[in-house]
Amino acid sequence: MTRSEKTGFKGNKSFLPSKVCLACGREMTWRKSWSKNWDSIKFCSDACRLKKSAVTNLGVK
Repeated sequence: MTRSEKTGFKGNKSFLPSKVCLACGREMTWRKSWSKNWDSIKFCSDACRLKKSAVTNLGVK
């Protein structure tokens, strides 16, 4: 039995959950660092998070 068979489909991103970034619309694939708070992740990067908050602060959606 190989190491990848023991741990599942390691490196195969097609089986991971994904969602769309609210700021830019790109698809984000699940990351291990997001495992504890995947439900609260809304943006793909800090840049998108800052861009979205700047737009909502101006009152434009």
